[in-house]
Amino acid sequence: MKVAIFKKLIFLFLIINFAYGQTITIAVAANASYVIPKLVQKFKQSHPNIDIKVILGASGNLTAQINQDAPYDIFMSANMKYPNALYKTKKAITKPKVYAKGSLAILSITKRDFSKGIDIILDKNIKTIAVANPKTAPYGIVTKQALKNSMLYDKVRSKFVYGQSISQTLTYTLRAANIGFVAKSLLFSSKMARFKKGINWEDVDHTLYKPIDQGIVILSNGKNKKLVKEFYDFIFTNDAKKILENFGYIV
Repeated sequence: MKVAIFKKLIFLFLIINFAYGQTITIAVAANASYVIPKLVQKFKQSHPNIDIKVILGASGNLTAQINQDAPYDIFMSANMKYPNALYKTKKAITKPKVYAKGSLAILSITKRDFSKGIDIILDKNIKTIAVANPKTAPYGIVTKQALKNSMLYDKVRSKFVYGQSISQTLTYTLRAANIGFVAKSLLFSSKMARFKKGINWEDVDHTLYKPIDQGIVILSNGKNKKLVKEFYDFIFTNDAKKILENFGYIV
């Protein structure tokens, strides 16, 4: 009898230990670096025993890691290009789905007259402009698109300081460049609250570029499929959408 009880206790211990040891690893595009902690926090309210590891980077770089069998469970990309490519090669097991649309903003740590709109970058006092590299970061692609459509690209390209991800571009904007093009979502953290719209930053006119469809997929390399699916489904709930809207996304 005691042996049977002992075996049951060991089994229960193993089940509890397994539950507490489960991990979900999410590869997340840098534009979502501020919103993802809030999403994880909300999800963990109903899944307190789950450990969620977040890997941040440029979408192109993360895709390269996934293609090299990085053990990620979910990929939240800054556009649909990379998830679509992963789905075609069966690195992703779910068809790419848009979870939010990202928009572009122009930011300066000093006060500026944004009444000129994007033409503000022609100011003679602006010597350096931080932009994301269009080869690795989707926000770099739409920045280039906006500048070309406004006929400014060739006039200012010599001033560009390239960030490999949008978060690195934000760092350059805050520390090195006179002004920069960043994901609007990066402006809604407590760290950025001191920068005010119309004084330090402004939206880039949506007619100059197409807001970015940001895609999510479940990856074939991952484990804990049931829990992964639960987090994936959570991203499309009203709770998650509200958080995304609070960080400047269009949902």
